[in-house]
Amino acid sequence: MRPLVSVVIPTRNRPQLVKRAVDSALAQTLSQIEVIVVIDGPDEATSTALALINDARLKVIELPTNQGSRAARNTGVSTANADWIAFLDDDDEWMHNKLEAQLSTAKNSQYKFPIVTSYLFARTPQGDSIWPRRLPSQTEALSEYLFVRNTLFQGEGLIHTSTIFTSKELLQAVPFITTLQRHDDWDWLLRVIQHEGTGVVFVEQALSVWYLGDGRPSLSKSRNWEFSLSWIQSKRDLVTPRAYSSFILAEVSARAALSRDWKAFSLLLLEAMRFGKPHLKDIALYLGMWLVPPNTRTWLRNLITNKPPVTA
Repeated sequence: MRPLVSVVIPTRNRPQLVKRAVDSALAQTLSQIEVIVVIDGPDEATSTALALINDARLKVIELPTNQGSRAARNTGVSTANADWIAFLDDDDEWMHNKLEAQLSTAKNSQYKFPIVTSYLFARTPQGDSIWPRRLPSQTEALSEYLFVRNTLFQGEGLIHTSTIFTSKELLQAVPFITTLQRHDDWDWLLRVIQHEGTGVVFVEQALSVWYLGDGRPSLSKSRNWEFSLSWIQSKRDLVTPRAYSSFILAEVSARAALSRDWKAFSLLLLEAMRFGKPHLKDIALYLGMWLVPPNTRTWLRNLITNKPPVTA
């Protein structure tokens, strides 16, 4: 039978992790699916690990060269047989009812092109937190929901890639930009929300598990603040002035402060004030990013929000 949902998982050099992700997709209560794993370049260990999974719903595509996760996602979308697409990162996993809950929500949405997302479990060695810590208000611009912070803690406004569920038609109309080094999820969201008939809908359940703090290298942990600054400058026409200043004073400054690159301190503050509309709260958070060590912020966040791990 034609699948109702195509699951797209890009991967490279993570054979055991991607197997966990694939297992969680194949274990969904919605069984009429296909799971497309796109191996981003030659990777014998991953090919061998996936060959051991005996399920006709699994489809493996091996790209001849390493092209990046954005190109791998686009490849998965182009080969999908379902009208609906769900993304899953190779180091994450899903709760068993994720696709069933999101498909129902999508079918009942007021939007022609709904982007269905959900809460998730942010998992660290200390325990689980449920993110995002707040949902957007009805009149809130998406850029402000994603970028405006009210606390020093991560996970306030969030749409994570492994929670995104939307139509193949929309993803083909607005594909991922393959040349980006980072921020591809934010970049896609800011562009796609401009597409007519598109809107974000939340399922108010934690349906995905995002693994954090395990020591694996990640682009999201990069200290290259110059790239992040250049990226938001190129997207200034897609964000509100408040979101622009908040991204610089929170996201970009966090990377600069982690590097202890003090030449960025006044540069970022001036950029935010010249082209954005920061509130006093944003400036206070900016000072906190520089003055409160990351380990202290993480300790406080875990103390306040962590819960015992939940089984997927």
